[in-house]
Amino acid sequence: MKKVKFPTTGRVIIRFCISLMMIVPFSCSSFLDIIPDDIATVDHAFTNAREAEKFLFTCYSFLPQSGVPASNVGLTAGDEIWFPEGYKRFDAPAWDYIARSETTPEVVRPNFWSGSDWALNLFSGIRDCNTFIEKMGDLSLVQDISTDERARWIAEAKFLKAYYHFCLLRLYGPIPIIDKAIPISADPSTVQVKRESMDDCVNYIKDLLDEGYYDLPLVINNTYSELGRITKPINRALKAKLLLMAASPLFNGNSAYERFENIDKTLFFSNTDAEDPQKWVDAAEAAHEALTVAHMAGHKLYEFTLTETGFSMTPKSMIQMSIRNAVCEKWNSEIIWGLSSNAARADPRMQNVCMPKLDAGMDDSKVRGSMAPTFQVVKQFYTKNGVPINEDKTLDFSNPESLRVVQASEAVDMETGHTTARINFDREDRFYATMGFDGGKWLMSYHINRSDIGNYVVHAKLGELSYGVIEASYSVTGYYTKKLVHWSSGFTASTTSVAYPWPEIRLADVYLMYAEALNEAQGPVDDVHRYLNMIRERAGLKGVEESWTKYSTNPTKPTTKEGMREIIRNERLIELAFEGSRYWDLLRWKLAEEYLNAPIVGWDISQSDASSYYRTRTVAQRRFVAPRDYFLPIQNSELMVNNKLVQNPGW
Repeated sequence: MKKVKFPTTGRVIIRFCISLMMIVPFSCSSFLDIIPDDIATVDHAFTNAREAEKFLFTCYSFLPQSGVPASNVGLTAGDEIWFPEGYKRFDAPAWDYIARSETTPEVVRPNFWSGSDWALNLFSGIRDCNTFIEKMGDLSLVQDISTDERARWIAEAKFLKAYYHFCLLRLYGPIPIIDKAIPISADPSTVQVKRESMDDCVNYIKDLLDEGYYDLPLVINNTYSELGRITKPINRALKAKLLLMAASPLFNGNSAYERFENIDKTLFFSNTDAEDPQKWVDAAEAAHEALTVAHMAGHKLYEFTLTETGFSMTPKSMIQMSIRNAVCEKWNSEIIWGLSSNAARADPRMQNVCMPKLDAGMDDSKVRGSMAPTFQVVKQFYTKNGVPINEDKTLDFSNPESLRVVQASEAVDMETGHTTARINFDREDRFYATMGFDGGKWLMSYHINRSDIGNYVVHAKLGELSYGVIEASYSVTGYYTKKLVHWSSGFTASTTSVAYPWPEIRLADVYLMYAEALNEAQGPVDDVHRYLNMIRERAGLKGVEESWTKYSTNPTKPTTKEGMREIIRNERLIELAFEGSRYWDLLRWKLAEEYLNAPIVGWDISQSDASSYYRTRTVAQRRFVAPRDYFLPIQNSELMVNNKLVQNPGW
C-alpha cells in the first residue's frame, strides 16, 4: 500500500492558534494553556518540553466537540431527536443538513474534510500530529524530557492521528491516508493525493493504534491535570470500534459498492459479493482485549450510591440513577474515554436544550427543552419485563395512544392521578431514566421534598409550565432528553449546570461491541449472553434467556445467531440512546434506509386536554437515499483542488 503524505487541499500552514480549551478536570489550569506563545517556527516549538507539550495539546484540540449538540453528528443527524422548525437558538448543522436532507455536493455541513460549522478540519489535525511525531522522533530536539515521557507523547499523537482518520472514514468512506508531514516548499502536485481502499484505511489505522499502545499508561495517575488524556483502555476500545465497523454490513460484503472505483480503476471495497467472516473474528478479539484491559485499569459498570443527606430514594430510582449517572457523573468507573475540554464537555448548551421548565423559578433561557426524542426511540425501549413492546405476551401495547390513569404504585415514575398514554406505562427503568414526558417524574437532587416520590413532574400540555414557547424552544414530540441532564444541575438565574466529561466511550459500549462481534463470529455462545446480561442486570432486568422464555411471543430468539443479532442491536439502541451512537450504528448495519425513511412522530403538543394531546402526529418526513446517503459527499470545491479524488456514489 502506498502511503500518501498530505490532505487534498494543499493548506500547509501549521495550525497553532486554536482557541479551544484542552482536556482537564474543571478545577485545574495546567492543561488549559495549549496555545504556543508567539512561536514563529515549528522548530522553536520543540526547543523544550513545555513548548512541545503545548503542541501536543494543539493536536488534541481537534477532537470533535461531542458535548455540544451543534457538533455531535451521531446525536443530531439521525432519527433520535428532532428540533422545532426554524430553531435558531444555536447552530445544529448536522440536523439542518443531514437529518433534513439538505446536503448537496456544493454545500456539505458540517464539513470535517476542510472545516466548517462546528467541524474542525481533521486533515489539519492529522498534519499537526504528523509534525509532532516527526519532531519528537528526533532525539536532538526537546532534550529536557525523559525517554518514557517522549514515548508516551508520541503514542498519544499516534492515537489522535488514528482517531482523526477513523472519524473521516466513518463520515466519508475510503479516504486519503496522510502518513507524513509535508514541507512548506512542496509543489502543488505533491499534495494532490488519491483515496485508499477501505481495507487499506482500516489496516493503517489499526497499525497506528498498535504502534502506540504499549507506550500509553494503563491509568491516569495525575488525576489533577491529566484526566482525559489517552490511555491503554482508550486505545484498545477505539481499535475494537474500528474493527467492528469494518466487519459490519455496510463495509463487509456490501454489493452496493461493487463498482465503486478509484481514479486508477482499483476497487475501494473488496469482497462485495460475500461477507468476510474473519473480520468478525478480528472484531471479537479486539473487543475482548479492550474489555480485558479496561478491567485491568479498574473500569466497571457504574452503580449509583446516594450521597445526598436526608434524601429518600426507592430501589427503582436507584436503578434509574445508575443509568443517568453512568453518563453524567464525572469520571465515574464506567467512563473509558471522557471528553472534558471546555469545548467538548456536556456543558449548559447541551443540558439547556434537554431540560423542560419544571418549576416557576427556573430561568426560561436555561430550560429550552427543544432537543426532543422521537416516537421511534420511545417505542424502542423494552417493557418492564425486558422484551420489546410488540413481543410481550403479558402486556398489550397494540394501542399506544389509549389513556390510563397513574396509580399510587406507579408514583416513582409518574404523577399519581395523572392521565397519560398507554405507551408510557409498564416500561423498563432505562425508559424512565432516559425520557421525560407529560406526567412523568424528573428527579433532581435539590427538590425541597428531598425524595424521589415527591420530586418534579413534567406538565407539557398547551398552557402548562413545561410546554414552553420562548423563541421556538419547546419539544415538538412531547418527550424530553432526561438522560443528558445532570441531576444536580441548576437552571435558575443564579445557578448553573454541572458540566461533565462527554462519555465518548464507556464500558457498556465495549461489552456490547464484544457481544455483537462474538455472536456474528460464533453464534450465541455463553459470553454473548454474559456481557449482555451484565448490562441488563444493571438496568434492573433479567437475563435475555429468562426474559424471552417467560414473556416473549418468540421465546427461542436468544438461541439463534439471527435472534441474538436483533436483541444485541436493540440493546445498543436502548443502552446508548442519546450518546451519539444510534446514527453510526444504523449506518454500519446498513439499516439506515429502513429507519431513516420513516416519519418523525410525536404527540399533538398544541392540545390542552389528554384525549386530544395523546394523539400521534407526523412532525416531519425524514428522507434517506440509499446507497448515496451512507457517506457524506466530498464537497465539490475539494474535487476542483484535487483532480485525483473521486466522488462518493450517488453524489
